[in-house]
Amino acid sequence: MRGLRVSGIALLASALASVGGCSFFPNDGPVSVDVQSEKSDLLPYALVKLSPEVVDILAAYEPKGLAGTFTDRKPASNIKFGIGDIVSSTVFEATAGGLFIPLDAGARPGNYVTLPDQAIDNNGNITIPFAGVVRAAGRTNVEIQNDIVNRIKNRAIEPQVIVSLAQQRTSLISVVGEVNTPLRFAVPATGAGDRILDAITRAGGIKGQGFSTWVMLERGGKRATVPFENLVMNPSNNIYIQPGDRIYVYQEQQKFIVFGGAGEGAGQGEFNFDAWRINLAEAVAKAGGLNDVRADASAVFLYRREPKEVAKLLGVDVSRFSGDLVPVIFQVNLRDPGGYFIATRTQMRNGDVIFVANAQSYNLTKFFNFVNTVTDASIGMSNAGTGWPTAVQALGKGRALPSITYVQ
Repeated sequence: MRGLRVSGIALLASALASVGGCSFFPNDGPVSVDVQSEKSDLLPYALVKLSPEVVDILAAYEPKGLAGTFTDRKPASNIKFGIGDIVSSTVFEATAGGLFIPLDAGARPGNYVTLPDQAIDNNGNITIPFAGVVRAAGRTNVEIQNDIVNRIKNRAIEPQVIVSLAQQRTSLISVVGEVNTPLRFAVPATGAGDRILDAITRAGGIKGQGFSTWVMLERGGKRATVPFENLVMNPSNNIYIQPGDRIYVYQEQQKFIVFGGAGEGAGQGEFNFDAWRINLAEAVAKAGGLNDVRADASAVFLYRREPKEVAKLLGVDVSRFSGDLVPVIFQVNLRDPGGYFIATRTQMRNGDVIFVANAQSYNLTKFFNFVNTVTDASIGMSNAGTGWPTAVQALGKGRALPSITYVQ
């Protein structure tokens, strides 16, 4: 009888495993065959197996940071004056007796007169005696000088004019955030060719570690962000500053997330890069490697979104995806010895998700544990059931049972 009961429980468990094993038994993520099917009730995705060719494409089309957003590689041109700038003007004449240098002034070196400094008004103009109202905003000093000379050359004696910025209040650069000395400074009018790192240096440098520091540049209504160490290691991102740039420096660790059969105990969770960049092999190692009992080494998946043009180069049919980014799951086979070389060449990105699928043997182990638990429970119930007839038989033979006293 007991054997029949145990056999029935085993058959029931087998039926559960065959009909809905994946849903009946607890699991911490999809099984590998579900991921490889490329089917999801939530949103479509593409599965791409990591190979040397795939890694080369990903490396060639890594996010370009500042260089990809701001394509102007030239330093700031001659600074143009703006409303509020304080302008200094000096007029020279060849000899005394002209428009600005009277005869009774006598001979003096240069025969020049320096006009009082004046601010460019809200209309963008300055006023020069005998030249009248001169447009200054949006023009370089040479353009202003030539305009003034053309206006007075018929009245002055071989005039020459020098216009310069006494106080530069426009064409400014702001550097704020996690720097030692936040400041706002003027772009050098002579064109010193300062770059992003030079601007941060003017602000006293960064406060924290380079690998956890980010730099955001806002220019002309566009924004781009890049890790600070990327500016140092990748010179193409250390672009020239331009008038009106706003540079924001902040602290934020790059992170990735791990689920599934990785490591022991704390193998799942959120992990910091603690570096400017790490590769997939280093990320798996940070999570404790692969759990020898449960992990399917051939089914290590990396989740991220790739630009549509990159996904197309990877062989993905992008026609079934809307938007500019395509959800892509990359699979690497770490059961193959060459898979580790592939993993060391695959660079992680901030926000990546790694999922390590469970091995089929681990799911089978859970099934047999379930069978053993149910079988042990059944045997225990059977033993408990045989104990009551024995007591009744004892009564029938006249054996006295312990008396029970009830307390009111």
